[in-house]
Amino acid sequence: AMAALRRPSGGGLRKAPQDGRLEEINKEFLCDPKFSNEKDLEEKLAVFKEKYMEFDLNNQGEIDLMSVKRMMEKLGAPKTHLELKKMISEVTGGVSDTISYQDFVNMMLGKRSAVLKLVMMFEGKANESNQKPSGPPPERDIASLP
Repeated sequence: AMAALRRPSGGGLRKAPQDGRLEEINKEFLCDPKFSNEKDLEEKLAVFKEKYMEFDLNNQGEIDLMSVKRMMEKLGAPKTHLELKKMISEVTGGVSDTISYQDFVNMMLGKRSAVLKLVMMFEGKANESNQKPSGPPPERDIASLP
């Protein structure tokens, strides 16, 4: 039973290989001449990777219907099954019912407007407006507590 105690808790372990895989894909996008004039591509890709991993990915490391459903609920914009299917097929061109990371990045960098993209943009804006400057949170002293 001792061994069990040393195992890190939560999804930290599952995410690590995922992170490396997405990092590889990011490198491919960085080398893609199609995106060579994209401003701040490296920063954008880093953000997309974080966003993508925030979805509760299925075991294949892709965003499936349930992942989108949870994400939408988390954002306080629940969608019907049909709407979710439509959102996914908008991103994949109807080819697949799961969104791969390549699909996701192509959507975010592409010119076409997809509901999921708008949601991501909106969530980004919402986060920026209520976040303090990035970096470690300032130390709170007792006086500043509500």
